Amino acid sequence: MGETEVQLPRGRMALLFMVMLVTAAGNTAMQSVMPSIGTHLQIADVWVSLAYSWSALLWMLLAPFWARRSDRRGRKAMMALGLVGFAVSFALCGAALYAGLNGMISGLAAILLFAAARSLYGGFGSAAPPAVQAYVASRTSRTERTQALSMVSSSFGLGTVVGPALAPLLILPGIGLIGPFAGFTLAAVVVLVLLRLRLPDDDPRYAGRGEILGEPFSASSNPRMVEEEHADSDDSLGRMAHNGHSAASLTGRLRWTDPRMRAWLAVGVLGGQAQSILLGIVGFLLLDRLGLRHQPDAAAGPIGLVLMGGAVATLLAQWGLIPMLKLGPRTSTLWGMGLVCLGTVAMATGRDLHAIATGFAICSLGFGLFRPGFTSGASLAVSREEQGQSAGIVAAVNGSAYIISPAIGVWLYNNFNWSAWAVVEAMALLVILICLFAIRRDQAA
Repeated sequence: MGETEVQLPRGRMALLFMVMLVTAAGNTAMQSVMPSIGTHLQIADVWVSLAYSWSALLWMLLAPFWARRSDRRGRKAMMALGLVGFAVSFALCGAALYAGLNGMISGLAAILLFAAARSLYGGFGSAAPPAVQAYVASRTSRTERTQALSMVSSSFGLGTVVGPALAPLLILPGIGLIGPFAGFTLAAVVVLVLLRLRLPDDDPRYAGRGEILGEPFSASSNPRMVEEEHADSDDSLGRMAHNGHSAASLTGRLRWTDPRMRAWLAVGVLGGQAQSILLGIVGFLLLDRLGLRHQPDAAAGPIGLVLMGGAVATLLAQWGLIPMLKLGPRTSTLWGMGLVCLGTVAMATGRDLHAIATGFAICSLGFGLFRPGFTSGASLAVSREEQGQSAGIVAAVNGSAYIISPAIGVWLYNNFNWSAWAVVEAMALLVILICLFAIRRDQAA
């Protein structure tokens, strides 16, 4: 007997799309202006990078908790909590930085208050993405689910383009570099009100399934989600949950040292750290190479342009090249890391905006090939029953790269300039070697 086709109304889909879009766009807009703000506050670059670390750690630790809680408290409640966390955090971050920029408090106090306010987003903002995915999964038929999830998840990727594009336009007289914080706080409040008024309350019927996305700190966040592959997935999961069993209990606990995943996890760690280092450096690199340390307000436009170009290149790889060329995990990862090696050289030697933007776009194209390659490679390495555990490990690997590595990369760049580029090149080359000698060809796998 065929399944009745169920679709979400377009208005609800648009609202879910906006929940994801506003947070991703806000965070990448913030990334466009923070190097300039740090320079104004006379705070060392490495401390600006470290201000994100606590938030990234909280996101990685608490996202699974909020995903489980949405199964009990409802998806709408968790979406609202995530938006409140984002709006309050962004407003407090903007207020702290405004006070610092206008001499009300010291630069050090401003950046410490910024880090504290940012942690609110890491702690509570992580409630929204899993709830959005689960809401869609529980209200669409299997025939519509993949398309619906792909549309919602694409908002994460689109946000990485929209945020840097809007950031320079939001630098307004009177508030200056704090404009993006004010603009996206207001946008989040509007979406929150619409969510409360237009989205019906929900009664979760079974656990939502999907990838727990990393904090949308940058274009690195993977805008892909787990697709429904088999007709019995949700039903079998529901029956196992009803009988007190889980898929994990049938196969045992999947460990990080599992020989099937070991090479792929090494690839994910090395590639993720390389990407986070480049993303941490790029804003400060533009300040230095373009001679804008003495007029940091002018840097927001070039930084936004470079980040936007990188985001477009990432989406080109993930939405265009991989499906068009039908690249397997190993091939995608190899080509991706080869492009990263090439783009890193262009960034390291570039002396103008065009050269740096081109190098960053090449690197982003490479990481756009690498990340889905790593994710799917780790998934294919284990059995179907272990997919949930594999996704959790992959999410932890992706999230861990943004806790301390960007700050380490910035410190190396400021103190031993060429060592930062050498570390990224070495990591990319190690990934290539692992793929060549420790991972089977895609056809064989």
